Amino acid sequence: MEQLPLILGTGGAVLLVAVIAVRVSIRVGLPSLLLYLGMGVLLGEAGFGIQYDNPELTQSLGLAALVMILSEGGLTTRWTAVKPSLGIGIALSTVAVAVSIAVTGAALHWLLGLDWRMALLWGAVLASTDAAAVFSVLRSAGIGKRLVGALEIESGINDAPAYIAVVVLAEGATVDWSLPLLVVYELAAGLVIGLAFGWGGAQALRRAALPATGLYPLATVAVCVVAYSSGQLAHASGLLATYVAALVLGNSKLPHRSDTLSFAEGLGWLAQIGLFVLLGLFASPSRIFESLVQGLVAGAVVLLLARPLSVVLSALPFKIPWREQVFLSWAGLRGAVPIVLALIPLSSGVPGAQELVDAVFVLVIVLTLLQGATLTPLARVLGLAQHAEAHEIDVDSAPLDEMGAELLQVRINAGSKMHGVYLAELRLPVGATISLLVRDGTGFTPNKNTRLQERDQLLVVTTSEVRDAAERRLRAVDRAGRLARWKGESGQ
Repeated sequence: MEQLPLILGTGGAVLLVAVIAVRVSIRVGLPSLLLYLGMGVLLGEAGFGIQYDNPELTQSLGLAALVMILSEGGLTTRWTAVKPSLGIGIALSTVAVAVSIAVTGAALHWLLGLDWRMALLWGAVLASTDAAAVFSVLRSAGIGKRLVGALEIESGINDAPAYIAVVVLAEGATVDWSLPLLVVYELAAGLVIGLAFGWGGAQALRRAALPATGLYPLATVAVCVVAYSSGQLAHASGLLATYVAALVLGNSKLPHRSDTLSFAEGLGWLAQIGLFVLLGLFASPSRIFESLVQGLVAGAVVLLLARPLSVVLSALPFKIPWREQVFLSWAGLRGAVPIVLALIPLSSGVPGAQELVDAVFVLVIVLTLLQGATLTPLARVLGLAQHAEAHEIDVDSAPLDEMGAELLQVRINAGSKMHGVYLAELRLPVGATISLLVRDGTGFTPNKNTRLQERDQLLVVTTSEVRDAAERRLRAVDRAGRLARWKGESGQ
């Protein structure tokens, strides 16, 4: 009890610095997860000297944080936005995982001299993209919704098959004809459990008369956590159950939905901060430097061979343009998930697991710096960046849920074809209107004769029923100008 004030004070200070670091990372263009890892390393043996070396506890807390991150990702994902990308997203989260494990394992068996089981274990650990990185980076990167949707679906689902593969290889289970059936069962059962909890939770929350508004967000997140535990107890994929339950809940007409999404977003940030600081605290800089070569070799294999090949094979049935395939190959963001997965064989006492954990730390840092800094420029070079994208914003002072209304914020960037278009020429569907225009820091209510300019910011009020149509029209005018319909631009 005497140390409680010190522990709480240290935790609060770390959290406060981490929150400030988000703004700093955006300003300097450095991914925030690296700052969090750095904070953990600074607190650890190489800095303030806090000794922490408990892989079992780190793995457990890491999985708990991942459940929170997947819950936030599913709750804030709009089904209409990811539905067109469902096919390629599922292919990337299943076929691409299998291909990546095989290619990475074979390459590292040859390059690093690892035995086949350990080489494939490396491949399984590195096969999963990171949900936290995708959800926090791509949604604000100005990338087309088809690509963002595919990557969100992939990162939300592919943790499940990668986790199954890591557990099977770490436990030394016999790999025979029954293994594919086991994987299919775990994924299918996880999907069913997630759908059941999502639908049932939505029905219960709509009928519940809770005494306080703040209880609804807590109950919603609790449903997602129970879905995870139920999946694990049923020997199914709890991670998949979590994401699917959250996706169903997030796209249902929940009471106080805006409050729930705000709460989930804050919880997701808290999980990310805690997870990365904990992993940085667990890391040993001296061991990491010793694994530098192995980490760089594995990173090169994943980035330049395994990921591109897995994307190409997954995209074959969907006729994805080569530019989008290049972007999908480069956008396989890694983060905390591979580190958490690498802790599983370490906790199980697998020989060589410590070298795997240390190499994964190196790989995550290098790939995050490389991919995080070049993702948006690559999208521009490939012609995939969007100028004006609508984003949902949270407003707590207006009963939007009761009104069936939503707010969209649109920024008109340089090069947008919306420049010079009169407000009347936007021809937004009935039920959507521009309620506020901010120009050079001054806001005013526009009329039909107001002419839009670059760097304008628009606040669009729309009913839920016509939101998608309003977004499509805004994207169409952004791409093709006032004659978008005549040019065949639909805004899809």
